[in-house]
Amino acid sequence: MRTKLLLLPVSAAIIFSSFNQGNENLHHEPYSKKTVIKEEPKFNYISEQFADLRILRYEVPGFNELSLKQKELLYYLSEAALCGRDIAWDQNYKYNLTIRKTLDAIVETSTLDKKSEDYKNFMVYVKRVWFSRGIHHHYGSEKFFPDCSQEYFSKLILSADSKLLPLKSGETVKDFSARILPIIYDPKIAPKKVSLDASKDLITNSAVNFYEGVTQQEAIEFYEQQVDRTSKTPVMIGLNSKLVKENGVIKEKVWKVGGMYTQAIEKIVYWLEKAITVSENAEQKLALEKLVKFYKSGSLKDFDDYNIAWVKDTESAIDVTNGFIEVYEDPLGKKGSYESVVSVKDFEASKRIATIGANAQWFEDNSTLFPEHKKKNVKGISAKVINAVMESGDAAPSTPIGINLPNNEWIRETHGSKSVNLGNIVEAYDQAAGGSVVNEFYYSDAIRKNVLAYAGLADKLHTDMHEVIGHASGQIEPGVGQPHETLKNYASALEEGRADLVALYYLLDQKLVDLGVMPSLDYGKASYDEYITKGLMVQLSRLKLGDDIEEAHMRNRQMISAWAFERGKKENVIERKQENGKTYFIIHDYQKLRALFGELLREIQRIKSQGDYKAGKDLIENYGVKVDQTLHKEVLERYKKLAMAPYQGFIQPKLVPVIKTGKIADVKIEYPDNFSQQMLEYGKNYSFLPVEN
Repeated sequence: MRTKLLLLPVSAAIIFSSFNQGNENLHHEPYSKKTVIKEEPKFNYISEQFADLRILRYEVPGFNELSLKQKELLYYLSEAALCGRDIAWDQNYKYNLTIRKTLDAIVETSTLDKKSEDYKNFMVYVKRVWFSRGIHHHYGSEKFFPDCSQEYFSKLILSADSKLLPLKSGETVKDFSARILPIIYDPKIAPKKVSLDASKDLITNSAVNFYEGVTQQEAIEFYEQQVDRTSKTPVMIGLNSKLVKENGVIKEKVWKVGGMYTQAIEKIVYWLEKAITVSENAEQKLALEKLVKFYKSGSLKDFDDYNIAWVKDTESAIDVTNGFIEVYEDPLGKKGSYESVVSVKDFEASKRIATIGANAQWFEDNSTLFPEHKKKNVKGISAKVINAVMESGDAAPSTPIGINLPNNEWIRETHGSKSVNLGNIVEAYDQAAGGSVVNEFYYSDAIRKNVLAYAGLADKLHTDMHEVIGHASGQIEPGVGQPHETLKNYASALEEGRADLVALYYLLDQKLVDLGVMPSLDYGKASYDEYITKGLMVQLSRLKLGDDIEEAHMRNRQMISAWAFERGKKENVIERKQENGKTYFIIHDYQKLRALFGELLREIQRIKSQGDYKAGKDLIENYGVKVDQTLHKEVLERYKKLAMAPYQGFIQPKLVPVIKTGKIADVKIEYPDNFSQQMLEYGKNYSFLPVEN
């Protein structure tokens, strides 16, 4: 489970830092003719902006101070991460790799004028495809299209080096163009990557490559037959396979060495086995060995064994998530998308999040949950702040800012979990942020001032608690199945909402002040202002007018905000105010709002604990899906004037080994600043899967 950035963060220190840029690092000496003012180069966090996207960069503080063994370990793990990136592309849509190879070939070898407006429009499409790992929007899930004509696109294909195009045997370039262009341009072909419209067949209306030839009902029945209700250690059925119907028979194609995606997985295993040779300690070595075993066997029992070993490795400075992890891209919430995050611990920043983790039992005992749904003994929550070194697959270019794993419920309850905040990613967002959203969407000077002053730390605390005590809280009643089985397509949105509510409830608790992680309750109030305004208005800037909300995190935020707004109407807890043609949401009673958050938290935990599908569906459908179209139009108009991209992602650092006498003598870190160049390099160096023809 993960936390995604809601929208641009706000921090007073960051927003006003532009007044001081270039001054912090000046070394002043008494004035003389010989005085030379030296300025250390500042890290440039912003690379470029196009369409609705902004490309950023992040720095890895302290990398050069790491030992050679640690650097070598990070290098091997980073290579393993990148070797699986093709898998995420193919999982998103069966023709994504074909399209990517076509685009790469055109960019590198087309002889047409690259200064023309048509070509510039083509390049925006290319970069959008690179960013989204396919032809569907990375967040909204809808198919997007080039702003150049099919005729021009065909000319581009014909002008490219045919040796680099993914042609079928004996196929001409002209025939290839005729075959591929409808996939790109026809709005009726694969219109949605993930459809969560409950009135339609979720599988046949989704373009994701997790199912083929089967209907939603057939998939449900297939997996229902595999559920063991008596097992106390159930695996996450279907997590690492594609479900297909061949010759009338439904079967799984398992992602493993020797199975589906073997060409990429063999490369992942190669680098993981090299990482094992330089592991930091026995616990880390064991976890990596079990991960390799899982990739070779494809057994979900082996995957659980790996997760248990991974949770127990709490002492290593270097860590990695690698595998088929999150199920957000599967409309049934079963299939795990490939992702990897390689990281090194930020020891100083980890003190804050560790303090919260150390008090997890207090938070559980004092929550609003029904007594039977509280954990009596919260198990091993390992909490830390990490600095990302490499992200790949479903974690890049768009990245989480917080992670809590593993996702298997019984492992979390029995063995605990790891919760992390990606410190340098949050820092990069902060450094690239601006205050215009606050000025536009928050009602008064007083509210704006508080949000600017307090929301920076409040956001970090929200992420900490969402991951550390949010996802780790609560327990399922005996005999109730895993949430992805009982709550189905609503499981992800409900779980993210539950974790958000835990964080929101405690952000206005004196306990955080007493623990020394929050200076005052003003931070909690600023967090409430920010959450309600973004949940009801600002996040709508990410949708096209007329669209419903389908992404799980967006659904949970609107669900919480809209439910609290409606529930508190009688006492005017939150006021919807119209002034000068603009809408604002103003909180009048923070404590009553906190009580409402606690009430909704108790209900969502009950839904999860009892597997109450109908109640979960009603919550999401009634509050999290439909959009006030009048308000949506207003938000789009207001946001457009800000000239800001609502989505952001990252160029990855590059680890370069220095070889002497056949061995790695050092590993250097580089920070590329050209998104297109990195995507082309990745396409050349980490392209292992055959295309779907």
